[in-house]
Amino acid sequence: MGFIMNGLDTEAYDRTYGDKELLRRILGYFRPYMAQMVVIAIAITLSAAAGTGSPILIARALDILVQTPTTGAMALLAGGVFLLGAAAWGFNFIQQRLVARVVGSVVLKLRQDVFGATIEHDLSFFDEHPSGKMVSRITSDTQDFSEVVTLSTNLISQVLLVLLLAGWLLTINVWLTLVLLAFAPVAVALALSFRRIARRVTLDARRVTATINAQIQESISGIMVAKSFRQEQAIYTTFSDNNEQGYRAGLRRGLTLNTIFPIVGASSGIGIGLLIYAGGLTSRSGLVSPGEWYLFMQSVGFFWFPLLGIASFWSQFQDGLSAAERVFALIDAEPKVVQISPPIPLPLDGKDLAGEVQFHRVHFSYNLNEIVLPDFSLTIAPQETMALVGHTGAGKSSIIKLLTRFYEFQSGQILLDGRDIRRLDLRQYRRHIGLVTQTPFLFSTSVAENIRYGRPGASDDEVRQAALGISGGDWLGDLPHGLETDVGERGANLSLGQRQLVALARVLLKNPAIFILDEATASVDPFTEAQIQEGLEVVMRDRTAIVIAHRLSTVKTADRIIVMDHGQIVEEGHHAGLMAQGGHYAELYNTYFRHQSLDYQIPDLEEELT
Repeated sequence: MGFIMNGLDTEAYDRTYGDKELLRRILGYFRPYMAQMVVIAIAITLSAAAGTGSPILIARALDILVQTPTTGAMALLAGGVFLLGAAAWGFNFIQQRLVARVVGSVVLKLRQDVFGATIEHDLSFFDEHPSGKMVSRITSDTQDFSEVVTLSTNLISQVLLVLLLAGWLLTINVWLTLVLLAFAPVAVALALSFRRIARRVTLDARRVTATINAQIQESISGIMVAKSFRQEQAIYTTFSDNNEQGYRAGLRRGLTLNTIFPIVGASSGIGIGLLIYAGGLTSRSGLVSPGEWYLFMQSVGFFWFPLLGIASFWSQFQDGLSAAERVFALIDAEPKVVQISPPIPLPLDGKDLAGEVQFHRVHFSYNLNEIVLPDFSLTIAPQETMALVGHTGAGKSSIIKLLTRFYEFQSGQILLDGRDIRRLDLRQYRRHIGLVTQTPFLFSTSVAENIRYGRPGASDDEVRQAALGISGGDWLGDLPHGLETDVGERGANLSLGQRQLVALARVLLKNPAIFILDEATASVDPFTEAQIQEGLEVVMRDRTAIVIAHRLSTVKTADRIIVMDHGQIVEEGHHAGLMAQGGHYAELYNTYFRHQSLDYQIPDLEEELT
């Protein structure tokens, strides 16, 4: 099976579940629907009884018609068969209708659970695992899980039918029935021999599907980059290779599952041949009547079909179990960010928080070989605006990720107003933090709804006031429909500067105690830059602000500048004082900030002219 497994590495959170554990958890989802399941079982029983009654009625009618054939008897036979068929159809309709409702409810609940568990994972989980593969588990695998329900209800129906027919066959001829039943274990053993390989090939097929989904999602998200570098053919080639792998995995799955019936069917053919021979001898000896002989051979056909379904059930059931296994693995993935119990509640209003932040000997690494913050300590005073500067990899973004609890640190403490953030209720804690990233993410809806995302219960007037609070709302005049402008997918209909203004308005509406800004590095026009700077001044006013600074204007206006290098604070102070020291900050200034200063550009120009 190596030709299928190439490139199909499992995710780090994948795990193997035993059949008993999977069945236990699956049954847990059906427990709320036990009443419906009981009705389904009754409908299956009655449908099976009606289906079994038709050959019995025909057999008895044959015996009667051989002796006294009359038109009335034939009409009665036809009417009885019709009524039994109608009853079987009616009970089957009830069964299928209820099964559809139960399946829909179970899949709905399962998707809610897996999606809820997914969004509760810390940010490191999404950094490590492709989102397309998660989407495949949440959508495709949960839908395929419904096969468990369908197969289970079919199994109940088939078991009841086999039991009813076996009981009736025993009343016709015990010896022939025992011969028939002797072949049942053989069929079941043959089908069970496919169980393990069925689980493996179905898991492989699902992994290929997840890989294809992830590659498609990544390709579409990065289509602009692909087109700019003329890599459309490379994307298509990768898709074609994955698709070919999916074809091979699907082919092996199909061959495995579809081979079960022919093999089990061959064993049933041998059994039926022996029964015909033995039954013919019995009929010639007069031990059974023609009607009984007909009934027995008809019943054998009815008997073998559900028996084959029962025999192949466990192998086919592996398809649903493999889907359940992948879904449960995503649900059970252990988070790295852990809240220490019992959680400490926080006030609902950010104004009740002073906003003092303390890092005390924090040690953090993404992995064993990459220590980012070896022994980091820092105190940020309430309502202080602090700028973090440093070369790439200095640890600036890691500080923000730890403070927002997107990642977990290994040792030390981070305190908010003297309270360990690991003990604070995580949902309440994040309500008091406002974050604007380098490239603000906007959802595909209106500007107003994107602002309201900061506080979902906000009224239209509150949303408008938040928008007007950023640069006096002048930026709204550049939007074609004002606050009702559709921002497009990921905010594609707006410029980067407009997206930043929307993100700032969103934070202003949220009114957090702590504001964190990872300033965008992309260039914007001077007018938009001025609007953004005005918006920043409004948002940072009267609250603790931490800024990863890329703009000279932000650095100069900060109350304190922290200069970092390899996870350590190497300098701190005000712009003028740090420049006077001529140390690491002065080097960073000359590298990153000096060209933004007009004082620097004018002398340069004069030097070139002379």
